[in-house]
Amino acid sequence: MNPGRYVTFLLLFCCMSACFSCTAPPRTDLVSDNSSGVTTDEIRIGSSLALKGHAGYLGTQMLQGARSYILHINNQGGIHGRKIRLTALDDGYDPTRCLYNTQKLILEEEVFALFCYVGTPTTVRIIPLVNEAKIPLVGMFTGANRLRSPVNPFLINIRASYYQETRAAVDYMVQTKGFDRVAVFYQYDEYGFDGLRGTELALKKYGLIPVAKGSYVRGTLDVEAGLEKILASSPQAVVMIGTYDPCAKFILLARRSGFSPLFHNVSFVGSKELARRLGHDGEGVIVSQVVPLPTLDTKNPLLPGVAEYIRLLASHYPDTRPSFVGLEGYLNARILCEGLKRAGRNLTRKQFLQAIASIDDYDPGIQNPVSFGTREYQGLNHVYLTVIKDGDLVLIK
Repeated sequence: MNPGRYVTFLLLFCCMSACFSCTAPPRTDLVSDNSSGVTTDEIRIGSSLALKGHAGYLGTQMLQGARSYILHINNQGGIHGRKIRLTALDDGYDPTRCLYNTQKLILEEEVFALFCYVGTPTTVRIIPLVNEAKIPLVGMFTGANRLRSPVNPFLINIRASYYQETRAAVDYMVQTKGFDRVAVFYQYDEYGFDGLRGTELALKKYGLIPVAKGSYVRGTLDVEAGLEKILASSPQAVVMIGTYDPCAKFILLARRSGFSPLFHNVSFVGSKELARRLGHDGEGVIVSQVVPLPTLDTKNPLLPGVAEYIRLLASHYPDTRPSFVGLEGYLNARILCEGLKRAGRNLTRKQFLQAIASIDDYDPGIQNPVSFGTREYQGLNHVYLTVIKDGDLVLIK
């Protein structure tokens, strides 16, 4: 890497960061025919995600689900004769480390695309880098509105948004359960604010507002102050926007104090890990999901996409149990590969983005077709509500 080019890039990034809030998404007609990261036999992609620490379960599951499908494709000869090489760097769910990793992936590894980032605060932090490098970012494990509005052609969202998740949860609480007192417990950062805003918008439809709001600082387990504020309001339900460790502690402390409202968590919590940490105290806790059940449903046949995910995971990671997060990683990889196939042999970033936009009513085997377009870069919109029962997650019909 040319040292002068590296310094120039960093200086430019600092200027961009200073005016981050006013950074406009790039126009699609300015996307260049860049083929960085593409050789005669390889396509390099890069990921920064939490592989250790308090969100390590999420990143590990996401990566293993995605890699299972990528290895499957590589074993079949790759895409147009090229195999996919995925470089994954651990950021510990820390925005600064994610920024450093992303710079490294773009400048040193010279990857063709970024892939499977985990978390709102980390992903939001790198938007200026993505815009400057004009590099696609495919499949983020976050439903943040900041990554969806205004539409940015380089950000390929696949999952449903947090606004959609919280709306589904509030509809269930108000329409099905008849509740009118809902509180919100959230992580004090971009992720938590987004979930809080989504809940407020959903409640507003019914002429309601949160009866209480409590928060905790990302990376800590300091949930006591937030719990105390929410306890004082006596809510019938609590919408929770956090990760598995602090949310599990909040629920356990609440149960032990005799406080047992309906608890709802958004999908980012990591439902399998949340259920494991709660044990018997998890009974009745609701978690919204953006993918179907990743296990066999005795009342319904196994969906083809889910069956393939389970088979490939068992083949490449035999010690790992299927999970919602892993299934989402698998689906991200399927969309990535579908876009690469459609882009053709003479692969460039511009052709890849056009190929993604061409995906319409594509069936990845989950009875939920994927559709993109030039106006909205989000492929899936369906939300599933699940409830912890006997230590496992079951679908609420």
